[in-house]
Amino acid sequence: MQLDHAVAETIENVVDLYRGPARPRDVSTDEWTRYAGYMGEIFSAFGMDLDTPGTRSTPMRFLDALYEATSGYEGDPKLSTTFPTESRGGLEGEIGQIVEGPISFHALCEHHALPFHGVAYVGYIPDERIIGISKLTRIVRLYARRFTVQERMGEQIADTLVDLTAPLGVAVHLTAEHLCTHMRGVEEASSTITTFWRGSFRDPDLRREFLDEVRGRLGARNV
Repeated sequence: MQLDHAVAETIENVVDLYRGPARPRDVSTDEWTRYAGYMGEIFSAFGMDLDTPGTRSTPMRFLDALYEATSGYEGDPKLSTTFPTESRGGLEGEIGQIVEGPISFHALCEHHALPFHGVAYVGYIPDERIIGISKLTRIVRLYARRFTVQERMGEQIADTLVDLTAPLGVAVHLTAEHLCTHMRGVEEASSTITTFWRGSFRDPDLRREFLDEVRGRLGARNV
């Protein structure tokens, strides 16, 4: 079956967004040096002795780690290929869910710049197009490697999969632990769960099927 021209053009335009950098970053050598100086002042003021073999390079190492942890702003050029659906399912033309997970992720909360980490489960019901399984992991990590919040991250994962493949439905389940609540404030070692639904997943039976699959993989923990 040929993909409707308007739908195909829309998908192609969206895919173009992911072929190249979404927000290229260009930090000069002088800027790196200046920023490391700022971090050194902060670390020193907060009590770190920067005059030891183990800490003299800590400000620059911190910046390097922070830059790497936020690489999602650069986009992902490998999110550029989808494929025709090869099977339209059974006699009624139905097709089952594709579920990938657990996909581990680490992100930085934009409120305190402290990490939160956990696992994602991504499910979708294809229509005319499918995407490589590894690309589901890439979508999760594209948005995890930014300053973000868990709620926005889940919305972005769901919407991007909709944009790239125009599926019948999308489901996203995130479970994460936030160091901003573990290390400060209430100091509560709890998990945060968020779920996101698109399209056919308005159907309670499909939601239940997806969540049963997640429970099975998690061993019924935190669902």
